[in-house]
Amino acid sequence: MSDDTIRLVTIGRILRRRRRLLTLLALLGALVGYGASVLFPPRYTTSASVLLPGAWEERELLTQAEIATSSAVLDRAAATLGWTRVSGTELRDRVSAGTADGNIIKISGTADTPERAQRLSDQVAQQFVAFAARIAGDSAAADAATAPEALRQKVAETNRRITDLANAADPGRNVESVQARTELEKLRTALQDAMKKLDEADPAAGKAGMVVMGPAARPTGEAPPTRIQLVAAGALLFLLCAVVGHLSAARVDRRLRTEPEIAAALGGALLGTVDVPVQRPAHRPQGRGARARLRRLLGVDTRWDVPAPRMSGDEAGRLIRYRRVCARLRDRLPAPRRLLVVVPDGDTTAVRAAERLAAEAGSGPLLRVVDVSVSRPLVPDRDTESGALVVLSAGSWTAEELTGIAGACADAGHEVVGVVVATTVRDRPTPAAGRPPAEATPALAVRGHASGGSV
Repeated sequence: MSDDTIRLVTIGRILRRRRRLLTLLALLGALVGYGASVLFPPRYTTSASVLLPGAWEERELLTQAEIATSSAVLDRAAATLGWTRVSGTELRDRVSAGTADGNIIKISGTADTPERAQRLSDQVAQQFVAFAARIAGDSAAADAATAPEALRQKVAETNRRITDLANAADPGRNVESVQARTELEKLRTALQDAMKKLDEADPAAGKAGMVVMGPAARPTGEAPPTRIQLVAAGALLFLLCAVVGHLSAARVDRRLRTEPEIAAALGGALLGTVDVPVQRPAHRPQGRGARARLRRLLGVDTRWDVPAPRMSGDEAGRLIRYRRVCARLRDRLPAPRRLLVVVPDGDTTAVRAAERLAAEAGSGPLLRVVDVSVSRPLVPDRDTESGALVVLSAGSWTAEELTGIAGACADAGHEVVGVVVATTVRDRPTPAAGRPPAEATPALAVRGHASGGSV
């Protein structure tokens, strides 16, 4: 698993074999999401639109949007609203502004109720329009204080010049002088009319002319994330974390899964692989204590990362595998002798395979099955047995654990004469169960248990 590519079949296996645990974690995540929705009250958002007449460039519209959320506008809006403990600085997190097509600026306000959200958006829009008009009015007033006065001075000087020219002309002596005086009077009249219109002009005409396009709509739904979204997000987050945790644990798993790797770690020759039918759940060993019961309840008492057991042939085929292993074992021994069958403690598949192997071995060699703790391996000292046969299941133990078992065998004076790997298979149902041949005389397999300190 640590070197395999993560595929959909792997995720499907996790969902299928850990469905109880994943369901519990999803419910826990949903509760966390619900708790988050209680801590963070619902929010409502609405928008008010402000129209800017005339031609505006994009950067000018962006500047106006920044002005709409400036402290000058928000402070005035907060003072007008009069909400308790709500200042312009706090409104900065609740108000946003952006540009839209058609020289429109959308001002969005967020509050804890639809009414407050509507009032906030409308008030900020009004204060923005008033602030922009005030800026435009101040600019117009400054221009009115300088440019019209200078223009009046120019007009007065022009009038004096016209008078001088009219006096210099020969009054009534010829046609040309009469025409010149007439044209000068017309020019004086036009200047006086222009000054009159200038004095009558409204100084507020230079304002921006922004218009609020109606009140903001009252929101009918919560702004995201809603309570349902938080609950769903919590459940999905916990589920994804659980799946990623399973994949990460499988990725860093260093348990050996192939027969050559197992034999190399134990330092013995691989004698073969035997099949062990999968036990029914009713006959599965039951652990003791509350922790074991909880593991069974959540469905984590069995591993998820092992492949599904393949279909077995029949009892005769499984018997042939055991007999071939016994034959190879006899070929490796110079003379019949007693051997220890070392099984890692907790490997129920290997225990069943070792017992079946001891029964099929008969009198040559005699096999005694012992359980050895993996965390503190201790093998019985050499007495009547001289040699060890290690039986274990694939994908259950790391190289360090198997090296510890091999070292315990060496310290007890036992040579690892062979390694047998047990695999689980699904028994093919048959109308009549086959029986072993009569010549397979079962020998008494003596079970023992090795315990003690580490070697």
